[in-house]
Amino acid sequence: MNVLAFDTCFDACSVAAGRGLRSLAPSIVALYEPMSSGQAERLVPMIEEALAATRMTVSDLDRIAVTCGPGTFTGTRIAVSAARALALVANTPIVPVSTLHLMAMNPAANSTGAEELAIATDARRDEVYVERFDPHTLQSRAPAAAFRVEEAARQLGGKSIVVAGSGASAVAAAARGLGKDVRAIAPHLLPDSADVLFLATRMMHFSSVQALYLRPPDAKPQSNAVLA
Repeated sequence: MNVLAFDTCFDACSVAAGRGLRSLAPSIVALYEPMSSGQAERLVPMIEEALAATRMTVSDLDRIAVTCGPGTFTGTRIAVSAARALALVANTPIVPVSTLHLMAMNPAANSTGAEELAIATDARRDEVYVERFDPHTLQSRAPAAAFRVEEAARQLGGKSIVVAGSGASAVAAAARGLGKDVRAIAPHLLPDSADVLFLATRMMHFSSVQALYLRPPDAKPQSNAVLA
């Protein structure tokens, strides 16, 4: 199976391409570039580079795996729009994956010995995006949500908990104040599309994808500039 995966939802742009992923000798290329902006300009060239390196074109793809959020509004729109366009051109199904689930797949989110793994990323305004997982199966225990730090800490379950991501330290500190056994790890963790490449061959796929924003945009039209 041939898969293209990419993410632009946070402060990086990552692209991974795999040809013959169910064969004995798959061809795999993974590209990753940290950036706080500029994903719109880099995504397509990185896709072209990854496909060329694996000797594929868009028409060869069997799946397109893409992060659908949560993340920055601009970054999430870039990823979702690109996936829709590529899927339309190639008539290829899309595998949507939350950024938090993708981060949970990363080896850096090592939760050995814990009863729960949570991914918490800084959403600003004293809020975090949080998703809780079974650390053994990585099955989600609750949908991704935006919480204030204190509420996120109250949501955590289990006798021993590992929290990873840019919001991990704040959530862990608040949870310890509630008497919970929590440790924070991997504060610089970001989604890496390479982690979903093989899993995308057996994940649910759809004809399109919707962005997962979790909260309304900060920017709003001026009240005196809205058309009746």
